[in-house]
Amino acid sequence: MGLSLRSAGIALFLLFLLVVLRPGAEAHILDVHARDYVSFAEMIEDLRQAQAVFIGELHDHPGHHQAQLQVIQALHQAGQPVAIGLEMLRQPSQPDADRWVAGEMSEQEFRQVFEKNWGMWELYAPILRYARQERIPLVALNIDREITRQVARKGFDSLTPEQREQAPGVSCNIDDSYRAFIRRTLGAHAHNGQMFEYFCEAQMVWDTAMARNLLDYLQQNPQQTMVVLAGSGHAWKHGIPEQAQRQADLDFRVLLPAVPERIGPGDATPEETDYLLLGLEEGALH
Repeated sequence: MGLSLRSAGIALFLLFLLVVLRPGAEAHILDVHARDYVSFAEMIEDLRQAQAVFIGELHDHPGHHQAQLQVIQALHQAGQPVAIGLEMLRQPSQPDADRWVAGEMSEQEFRQVFEKNWGMWELYAPILRYARQERIPLVALNIDREITRQVARKGFDSLTPEQREQAPGVSCNIDDSYRAFIRRTLGAHAHNGQMFEYFCEAQMVWDTAMARNLLDYLQQNPQQTMVVLAGSGHAWKHGIPEQAQRQADLDFRVLLPAVPERIGPGDATPEETDYLLLGLEEGALH
């Protein structure tokens, strides 16, 4: 028994050396296609080639927002024209977002606008302040929350013609891979049955509408790379990116944070994300 425990201890130690001390591991970035770690600079060079970069988040996780800011800063400092697409703002707030970036609105005024749309100002404030400082456009991607709430409660078919006009081109073709990821996203809160199906439909409406708004902006500003900040359930490849691809040919990359029991180095696939961000509780990606 003693030899077995000693052997197990040596194996765990070697695994620690392999994962933590190997070259590049300090960057905390896994290239899911290559199944190898890459540096922050290598990832940024790849992201510069894309029209859109989707960065997922748990909304209340400070490390996820710090990573988002680092990517935005790195692209901007590399000379890449950047816009920031936000799940956190609904389209009617676009004029206020423009005024904020232009320096025509106080922080207190814009904070009130933001909190009517979303909340958790303190977590997003560094990104929003950087956008203002560097005159980086903020793009409101979201739609009327009453539409998604109604779909979640009663299904897509319950929408009136007038409501559907607010989300043109939206449909709800839910497949098994989409359901499976939503279950992983919800974790222990996931259920089966009609209410789960309605929830999936609401997510799909959300994804499709945000994809449409993203594409409209890029069509008018083709020189820019849009960095989209959204919950991981929207940012993964079968979320907003897939809905955008159904509407146009879009060159994009997806970055998802590793989340225990949802997505990690052992189960992340290229069909879900291009890069997996690890160890965000420990600090910066650099």
